Amino acid sequence: MPAPKGNKNALGNKGGRPPFFTDPMEMEEMINKYFTYCPDKRTMIVGDKTMEIPVFTICGLAYYLGFESRQSFYAYEEKIEFSYIIKRARLRIEQMYEQNLQFNNVAGSIFALKNMDWHDKTEHEHSGDIHIDFTND
Repeated sequence: MPAPKGNKNALGNKGGRPPFFTDPMEMEEMINKYFTYCPDKRTMIVGDKTMEIPVFTICGLAYYLGFESRQSFYAYEEKIEFSYIIKRARLRIEQMYEQNLQFNNVAGSIFALKNMDWHDKTEHEHSGDIHIDFTND
């Protein structure tokens, strides 16, 4: 007897959407296309010339790859066969934010980098016991 149409578990799906990518090389190819043909661009006027500058973002990449959220994109980083590919793509976007720090109006890049675990101050954490002897000899 065929499974009822509304019962996904009876059809072999154990809950959740099937993965977008099963082949790491396919994902890497799509990521390379995003960086080559970035659909998000900013128009800048430099002197008398108009230029289109690509704008690379984590959300833009996740959307381009077909994910519905950053979290779904990040979840692929936990899969060993996709981990290196995702980390390299994230590093490439992080590099672009870092390069933006060389120009004026860097607040957005600073915000993005802080969300990528950058810090603008050094924090020190001390541990261990402290023993102070208040006795006089």
